[in-house]
Amino acid sequence: MSQPINAFVLAAGLGERLRPITNHLPKPLLPLLGKPVIELIVERLSRITSGKIGINLHYKADMLRGWAKSSTFSARIQFFYEDPILGTGGALKNAEAFLSEGFFLVHNSDIVSDIDLSLLIKTHLSEGNIATLATVDFPNLNSLIIDEYGLVKGIKHSRDCPDSIDRRVTFTGIAVYSPEFLRFLPDGISHVTDAWLKAAEAGYRVKTMDFTGSYWKDIGTPEAYASTVRDALNREGETVYIHPSVEVPEGIEIEGYVAIEKGCIIKSASYLKNCLILEGSRLDRPRYEDRIVGPDFEISLPRFQAIKTGGSDRRYHRTERQGRSVVIVHYPQDDPDFKRHIEYTRFFLNHHIPVPELFDYDLNERMAVFEDLGDTSLYNWLKWNKDRERIEMMYRKALDIAVSIHCNLAGHLSECPLLGERVFDPDYFRWETEYFIERFVKVFSASQGGLSEKMVKPLSNELDRLARLADSYPKTVIHRDFQCQNIMIKDNQPYIIDYQGARIGPPAYDISSILWDPYYRLDDRLRESLLGYYISRVSECLEGFDLEGFRGSLLICRMQRHMQALGAYGFLSTVKGKGYYLKFVPEALRHLKEECEIERETYPSLSELMSSMGWDS
Repeated sequence: MSQPINAFVLAAGLGERLRPITNHLPKPLLPLLGKPVIELIVERLSRITSGKIGINLHYKADMLRGWAKSSTFSARIQFFYEDPILGTGGALKNAEAFLSEGFFLVHNSDIVSDIDLSLLIKTHLSEGNIATLATVDFPNLNSLIIDEYGLVKGIKHSRDCPDSIDRRVTFTGIAVYSPEFLRFLPDGISHVTDAWLKAAEAGYRVKTMDFTGSYWKDIGTPEAYASTVRDALNREGETVYIHPSVEVPEGIEIEGYVAIEKGCIIKSASYLKNCLILEGSRLDRPRYEDRIVGPDFEISLPRFQAIKTGGSDRRYHRTERQGRSVVIVHYPQDDPDFKRHIEYTRFFLNHHIPVPELFDYDLNERMAVFEDLGDTSLYNWLKWNKDRERIEMMYRKALDIAVSIHCNLAGHLSECPLLGERVFDPDYFRWETEYFIERFVKVFSASQGGLSEKMVKPLSNELDRLARLADSYPKTVIHRDFQCQNIMIKDNQPYIIDYQGARIGPPAYDISSILWDPYYRLDDRLRESLLGYYISRVSECLEGFDLEGFRGSLLICRMQRHMQALGAYGFLSTVKGKGYYLKFVPEALRHLKEECEIERETYPSLSELMSSMGWDS
């Protein structure tokens, strides 16, 4: 675009559908994981234009002015106060002098979306429209009537609506206008929809642009707001958000999707599940479940049954059967892990490995019904206040599971042939490191010059040697992805999930996964204590345990594991679109660089590669 465009955010509304929340703060200041919605909108606008940002005001105007004053965008913001509220059209007419400088973008302040604003602007300019409206197909909300070319023809229930069966779509509250549009707006109170129809009747192009499939949410009701908060947590790969200002008492249990905003006081609550706790709230009852809590109100929410799925393509949902909560999992039809999941579950349960109980399954439908272990993984459990003693005790319980898997199952593999045939051999170790090269190194080192041709062959030779060495260590049954997101906590006891990747391999691989886990950094002294605990437990279980050999295998297995993890983070972020996995890259990269430095003489090309890799994403 030849010049920066101005933007206008509609923020004057009363937010009546959100009461009693909006008795305390205006709708644009509703927080999403510590940031007001309007701040998220202004940040998005600022990424596409350096122009000025207009905001109309009425309800709780002083609070919005106070937010802007402390904002990094304060110098670019210009306010337009309204009394009375002028409506979506009158607001633009009231700011006519500001908006008539050139074409401009309008964004409602109660909309959270990832709609491509740059593409909307580019389309507006290239097509010569007087107005270009971002739309989605939401059958329950569709009211904007368009023709086969996307041009606006009418509004549902409007007297101007033609008698036709033209397509209907939903206006997202986001649009780009040419300054000529302003002459179709009368002075005083008006609705922008009336001006669309007038401009169209006058022969101007009022066109829609379909963004169906983009994320779009109107936070206009408590339920919609809570849903938007859950979506924001999912985008971060989290289920719990606690503002740094909040002191969380020792021993509290948190399950499901929970967001605790700044300034909250947790007085005596000991259990939170699927709750949104707003600023200024005081929790003085033992239990809060399925609700929005504010300074002087509580709003009940429908029970939320969806389950966070991590990196897999499997679908999970929660329901009740015979009075108990269960989880139903559906696998893709071509996924071989389904049969393994069933067979491994039976095998593990028979040998008292804590996994979810299997109630039912259908091989043809690729569906199974499991015990509901709740929503608290070890990863989530570690997020709120825990003392060192309690953390160590929980890790010891998790390591007890690893000991049982490593020591007690290998002699019974005839009971589970599917597991017995899956061996961590040199080819599989090499697949992991090639995954790392293809999905992480080649993707993320491009800006740093990439992988040089002269390094390819020596690096490949070193990774071959690494795979053969890893394969030379004694093997037993291992989980293979034994990290804190795959350990669930129920009734203060750990259970393992995602064990369908289990195979025969070196036990140090599992111990590397949990004690050098990129998802959670253990204190070095605590890690050594836990490693000692695992060794002592295995020594009790296995006569003639080779302590020196096990310790020697740890470093090689750590290198393998961290390369596999970085490859997975690259794949999940760039191919699966789960960008939140990139936040775990720095810790995995830190571990791998330290490990390669120790082994620099043995693996010089790998060490050189890791030394050259920075991280800016």
